[in-house]
Formats: sequence, C-alpha cells, structure tokens
Amino acid sequence: MGRISISCLFPAAWHFSLSPVVLPRFLLPSFRQLLLLGLLAGVTGVLYLLLLTEKGQYSWLREDRHLHTRLGRVPDMEATDTNNPNLNYGLVVDCGSSGSRVFVYTWPRHNGNLHELLDIKQMRDKHRKPVVMKIKPGISEYASTPDKASDYISPLLSFAAQHIPKNKHQETPLYILCTAGMRVLPESQQEALLEDLRTDIPVNFNFLFSDSHVEVISGKQEGVYAWIGINFVLGRFNHVEDEHEAVVEVQVPGSDQEETLVRKRTAGVLDMGGVSTQIAYEVPKTEEIAKNLLAEFNLGCDAHRTEHVYRVYVSTFLGFGGNAARQRYEENLISNTQIQNKLLGQHQGEGPDSPLLDPCLPADLQDELGPQDQRVHLRGTGDFERCRLLLQPFLNRTNDTNTSLNGVYQPPIDFPNSQFYGFSEFYYCTEDVLRMGGDYNSTKYTNAAKSYCATQWKTLKERFDRGLYASHADQHRLKYQCFKSAWMYEVLHSGFAFPAPYENLRTALLVYDKEVQWTLGAILYRTRFLPLRDIQQESLKGSHSRWHHSFSFMNNHYLFLACFLVVVLSILLYLLRLRRIHSRSALHVQWLEEGLGSPDLPVPL
Repeated sequence: MGRISISCLFPAAWHFSLSPVVLPRFLLPSFRQLLLLGLLAGVTGVLYLLLLTEKGQYSWLREDRHLHTRLGRVPDMEATDTNNPNLNYGLVVDCGSSGSRVFVYTWPRHNGNLHELLDIKQMRDKHRKPVVMKIKPGISEYASTPDKASDYISPLLSFAAQHIPKNKHQETPLYILCTAGMRVLPESQQEALLEDLRTDIPVNFNFLFSDSHVEVISGKQEGVYAWIGINFVLGRFNHVEDEHEAVVEVQVPGSDQEETLVRKRTAGVLDMGGVSTQIAYEVPKTEEIAKNLLAEFNLGCDAHRTEHVYRVYVSTFLGFGGNAARQRYEENLISNTQIQNKLLGQHQGEGPDSPLLDPCLPADLQDELGPQDQRVHLRGTGDFERCRLLLQPFLNRTNDTNTSLNGVYQPPIDFPNSQFYGFSEFYYCTEDVLRMGGDYNSTKYTNAAKSYCATQWKTLKERFDRGLYASHADQHRLKYQCFKSAWMYEVLHSGFAFPAPYENLRTALLVYDKEVQWTLGAILYRTRFLPLRDIQQESLKGSHSRWHHSFSFMNNHYLFLACFLVVVLSILLYLLRLRRIHSRSALHVQWLEEGLGSPDLPVPL
C-alpha cells in the first residue's frame, strides 16, 4: 500500500504524509470517536465565529456611545451648519397676547435608538445668536379683520425661510400656536383668524403645514410644553444610568400589572407671570386625578414602549400673578376703606395728611390708588410679616386636604425626593433687588425681604441710582418688591404647601445659560414620531452599505471558518479511509496467517 499525502495551499501552505503500516492505532479512532471529533470541531468553529461577531458588535456599540458622548460635549451655542444635509428644521410661532414670535429649531437625523428622543436645539445664525423674531401687536388685535391674519404672520415666516435651506422647506414642519390673547376671544373670532391662516399660508410658503398645525392651545397645554422643554434641557428624559442622578420609582399608566420603572427624577416647574401662576410636576403614582388637571402622554416614538410615558399635574391660576394679585389687593383696600369710613365716620386715606397705612409698601413710600372720585392715599410701613398675613385670604384656600390655590386639588408631592425650578416672578423676586436668585432658602429670603421692606424709600432710591440692583430692575420693581416678595412666599408655602425648610427649589431665568421657551417642548412633543421615519429611511438607504459591511465581515471570518471546516472534514475523511484500509489490511494478514501458518511471510499490499 502506498503512502497517503495531505496538503493544503490556503490559508497556509503545508504538506504531510501518513502510512497505514507505521500509523499508530491511537490515530485510527472508532466511528463514534470520529463523529465526536467532528462535532467538537464544528462547535469550536461556531463559538469562534460568535465570539468574533459579538466582539465586533460591542465594539461598534462602544464606538457609537463614545461618539455620542463626544458630540454631547460640543456646546450647542455654535452657529448652525446649514450645509449639513442630515440636519432637519422645524418652526413654532408663538402667538401671544402682546405679540408673536417665531422660533427655528434644528435636529440631526435620529440615531435609530428607540430609547432616545430627537436632539432638538434652537437654530443659531452665523453670529451664534438664536434665530428668533418678534412682531407686535398680538394676533388677537386682528379679530375684527381676520382676513389680515396671514399678512400679519408673513414677516415671521419670511424671516425663518431666509435661514432655512430652500431644499429643506417642504420637509420643515410649521406650527402656529396661539395662547392667552386668543383664548379670551369668542370662538367664532378665533376660528375666523385660524381659517385665514390655514388657507393662505400653504399658498405663500412651502413648509410642511396642515390644518392641525394651527390652533389655540389651552393653559394646560402650554404648561405641559413648558415642563417638557425644561426637563429636556436638563437631560431628565435621557434614561442612561448615572449614579450621580436622583431617581424616582414610577408606576406606568395603563399597565395591567402596574409596571414600575426606576428612572431619572424630573423637575417640577413653578411659573408666576403678571396675570397668572402655574405649577406642573410629574405624578409618579397612578392615583385618580381629574382629567382637566392631569396630562398623560408618551414622548417616545413607539407607543408600545413605556419608558417615556409621563403623568404630569398641571394647574394654571388666573388672577394669581404678581400684578393681578396687587390689583386685587388694591381694589380690596379701596372698597374696605370706603366702607370703614362710612360706618365709622372717618376720613382715612382721603388725603395725604391722613394716609392709609400699607404694610406691603416700603417704609414711608407715598402712593395714591383709585379713580379721582375714589382716591385713596397710602403710606408704606414696610412690615413684611404683616403684609403676609393680609395676603393669605387672597389665596382662597379651603380646609380640604391636598388643595392649593382656589381650593383646587393638588396631588401630594414627595418633597424629600423632588426638585423644582421657579421662573419669571419667582426669579425676579429673589434676584432683581434681593440679589439672591438661584438656590432658594426660605430663612435667608424672608430675612432679606424684611430688611428691604423696612428700608426707607429714600434710601432705596439712592441705592437704585447707584446701580446696586439688577440692570433691568426699575422703580416699579422697587415700589412693589415688598408686596411681591410677600405674595411669592405665600403662594409657595401657603398656597402650594411647600415646607419652609424645602431646599430643592432653584429660581432661574435661564437653564444652562439658555432661555427655555414652552415652544421647545411643543416641537419636541409634536415631532415625537419623526424618529420612526428616520429609522425607516436609514434602514432602506443603509441596507446596501450594511450588506457590504456584512460581506466584508464574511470575507474576514466566515471564509476563515469555511476553510477551517473544510480542513477538518478532509482530515476526518482521510482518517476514515485510513481506518478502512487498516481494517482491510488486518483481515488480509489474519487470513494469510490462518491459511499459510506463517506469520513471518511478507504480505504484498
């Protein structure tokens, strides 16, 4: 029998020969051993392939996360790159009571991770300034001439169109959302204005615009949008685990088994304007709350995923803003003074010689209230504590538990595990004059307010003239700071029942050096399904490139595995053949030995 030779030129050149005569028996295994050997070789190859595959996948994930981290560190104060074809744009027009503003937002293509939201930022021009434009008056001024509504809005849209690449116009969503000024109009006038916008804007502009993109939003919607915008900027919707971030246990609404999630704690929002005050915060427990006070929504693009489902309590209190509260207070002063003078035959407040003492004005400040025939003269006493007591009835609190201003129900707040941001008057009251905006401390705040109220009006004016207060503070602020300080304190601690030692309130004008508008939350909510479109487009456009990547991966690994298995199979086949040859040789030798009786006779094979 000749020698058996085995050779292979790929992946490496090698050659060896086997002889059945000299081959030891331990290299001639049984059939079961051959099967076991083949199975082990196959499993080894598969494990090798899986190991390489997993390693490649995780390396890609690590690279993607690293890239995302580096991109997150790039400040969004840079000018927007309008030459970037992967950049998307969106417009929101805020039609307020005193004027309208257009905000332009941008965001890159969604990264395909359904756990993440769109990375929306405000567009910035070449000078790094936000792309925003404001016009006056408010759109409600055109209630009697609704056919001019589109002409009124056109300058805003033309301004935005100049900043957005023309080839992006038809895919740029446009939302026109009207607030307080339109809410007070009769519904027929509202509809007439909106209909003119729906009809004329698509004719003059090529933005992505439909009838549902223009509407009058409620105070509740506006509050939800503000809450979304602030928490988005704070990064509270990014559920990546971070040991330094506070978390909260949330019961997912609508879950049959009351699914519980542990995710980042969101921030509540307090906002006090001139006319109204608003509070909004997440309610983590699935308790029964009136639908008009609760907003339940999913910010994610997939309705079946629950990680971005939120239940937010929102309540707006008209007449509880700083200026409106002062007006109610003054009207009450005039009415009570007139009644008291008639009943007691007094002339208090009727002249500068017998002024009515007002603890909510700085010491010795002289003021006059009411029309000419009902003029009331005031003189401030600057008594902060007395002012607080006089303002408590204006909160309209009830004796019911879990109620706030006007007796409206307020879900319990887990104060030890909560955080709130106070905007507008909450910030102005603490910063403009008292110069203590930021982290709120009730003890320090009341001491500063007491000191300010008790200071002589003449001294306060001198300090103002020397520029010791905020640059945007004026004499109106100085005059009513004492009142507003007391009103803010009572709304916070008596109205909303925040404990005096509460330390997780931060008053702010900006968040991360940016003015956060409710329009950011509006476009984030209204474009929440766009990631699905991006993911579908990427899957179609990227299939070719992914096939090439997979083919390259096969060239590197599958081909190697195939060669490995071919070599193993070849060895197994040769071993099987050797086993047969050896068995045949053994039979021949045995037959010859039995037939010839000579074990030493050479046997030709």
